[in-house]
Amino acid sequence: MDTKKRIEFKHIINDIFFIIIGVLCASFGLKGFLLPNEFIDGGVMGISLIITEVTNFPLSILLIIINAPFIILGFSTISKQFAIRSIFAIILLAFSVHFISFPMITNDKLLIAVFGGFFLGLGIGLAIRGGSVIDGTEVLAIFISKKSSLTIGDVILIFNVMIFSVAAYIFSIEISLYAMLTYLSASKTVDFVVSGIEEYVGVTIISEQSEEIRTAIIEKLGRACTIYLGKRGYAKRGDEEIEKIDEKAFVVMHSIKDAKGGMIKKRPIE
Repeated sequence: MDTKKRIEFKHIINDIFFIIIGVLCASFGLKGFLLPNEFIDGGVMGISLIITEVTNFPLSILLIIINAPFIILGFSTISKQFAIRSIFAIILLAFSVHFISFPMITNDKLLIAVFGGFFLGLGIGLAIRGGSVIDGTEVLAIFISKKSSLTIGDVILIFNVMIFSVAAYIFSIEISLYAMLTYLSASKTVDFVVSGIEEYVGVTIISEQSEEIRTAIIEKLGRACTIYLGKRGYAKRGDEEIEKIDEKAFVVMHSIKDAKGGMIKKRPIE
């Protein structure tokens, strides 16, 4: 097996691993927290949970039926590979919810909303890491955002406001409010998993004293740096070690999520 095929195979195995672990986490959030206590969430999952509570129709079947149109849409909106992986993930989730037994963890409403949302969001995030979705809302949001001025976040928000309004009408305002808390917990967890566990700050420095600044960064701060060649421009004052060398240095700071490779961690300075 050549290097390219070996790398592709490794990526496929990693993606499958993320999808399987994600499905198990989502199943645990559903059956260990939400389902036994009649809680709901946003997105396709929320629609499925509402219909299950009202009709007693099996959640596992609803997850496949309701997600199906969104995954079909994903073939043209995103990619064929994405759609195939999503079909695999959703069917796996349906089997997990139907056949795997999880104990009910708690009946405390706040804990159910927070931790039920956490494990559900963890599952969704890991599935996304594996190149798939287990909730088709994101696919619809991508499609609508391409056809309108709405962003993906706007579409998801509108979609969920409708779901929570239905929940408030069918069940109660209290259940709808807890559903919002569950959704917030899940969405923040998804962001955390997808964007990266650690966040770093990248700094771009433009200065005539670039060599002295490079030496100070490496020797005094214990950091790595990359040198770019560019044209001179006007700049505002810098700060700290940079300012000591060139008070007119132009400094831009920006967040970096899920970085890997190179010297990211700060090394001990003797």
